[in-house]
Amino acid sequence: MYEGIVQDLIDELGRLPGIGPKSAQRIAFHLLAADPVDVRRLATALTEVKDKVRFCRSCFNVAQSELCRICADPRRDQALICVVEEPKDVVAIERTREFRGRYHVLGGAINPIGGVGPDDLHIRELIARLADGTVTELILATDPNTEGEVTASYLARQIGPMGLRVTRLASGLPMGGDLEWADEVTLGRAFEGRRVVNAS
Repeated sequence: MYEGIVQDLIDELGRLPGIGPKSAQRIAFHLLAADPVDVRRLATALTEVKDKVRFCRSCFNVAQSELCRICADPRRDQALICVVEEPKDVVAIERTREFRGRYHVLGGAINPIGGVGPDDLHIRELIARLADGTVTELILATDPNTEGEVTASYLARQIGPMGLRVTRLASGLPMGGDLEWADEVTLGRAFEGRRVVNAS
């Protein structure tokens, strides 16, 4: 236990996700030893991100204006929407360079134990986006865990009657993985998602 503002800094850092008490202490002492210019640059970046970054009014991705750069891009396919849980998921999919449609960020996943229900997510806004008939396929790219599966199932039930094509990202074995280390669910998904191999 440290005194005054040093302990306050450790406590605030410890409130960040994934930062435990030891990590918070390490970061605090790194900041104390760092060059004041570097610390001011970090403080400025933190202040600016809170002042200037908002959420896109269409898809809820992070943005610096009304629309994010993806929603503002007229070259993106408006008939495809990929539903993800968090803005970081958009970044992951964009890195693949495989998807040219638009996104919808839910802001989390349904988690009754954690107190997160459908009304806590951007599901109403998604359904409103689908109402004009522009979208022909909705790709559910929620995480392949219990909460993500519950969320995908809920969305499929809500959107099914609208007549859209609703698809789910395939999941299964990772490249470079060993079968002996795969859990039953992952292995089961790999069997469900198997495809024909052409001998050419």
